[in-house]
Amino acid sequence: MIKVREAASEFLANERIAVTGVSRNAGNHGSNFVYQRLRQRGYQVFAVNPNADEVEGDICYHDLKSIPGGVEAVVIGTRPETAEQTMRECAELGIKRVWMHRAFGAGSVSNAATDYGRQHGISVIDGGCPLMFEPTADRGHKVMRFVGTLTGKVPKRV
Repeated sequence: MIKVREAASEFLANERIAVTGVSRNAGNHGSNFVYQRLRQRGYQVFAVNPNADEVEGDICYHDLKSIPGGVEAVVIGTRPETAEQTMRECAELGIKRVWMHRAFGAGSVSNAATDYGRQHGISVIDGGCPLMFEPTADRGHKVMRFVGTLTGKVPKRV
């Protein structure tokens, strides 16, 4: 087990990141916000939604294996019951870094997905948000990280 800050730094050191659960109807959807921020910070970011061909004005992929050239890391921003299938796809594709988003409530965290990923050599961050850590953080997300760490929504170690 390593500290979540170290795991976050390793995750965010990857340049090609997929974000699952990006919605066609952006609004305040968490996955869309993560997608936008990563793109703004210079990452090669890929939206994944099996029901969309385009989101945020960009091509949207129906699954991870459809992304040309693959990705190095994945943010899971779907319902928890979908997370395990995504984790299985990550293992099949050799993706070694996965972040299951959670700011409030259950978020995308699934214990079964976490266990499966770790059993298959994947570094899994099971809670919090990539935007809570540098180089993608802003003041609001840092405050949310502090509160989330106190309430257990952001893990201290992964």
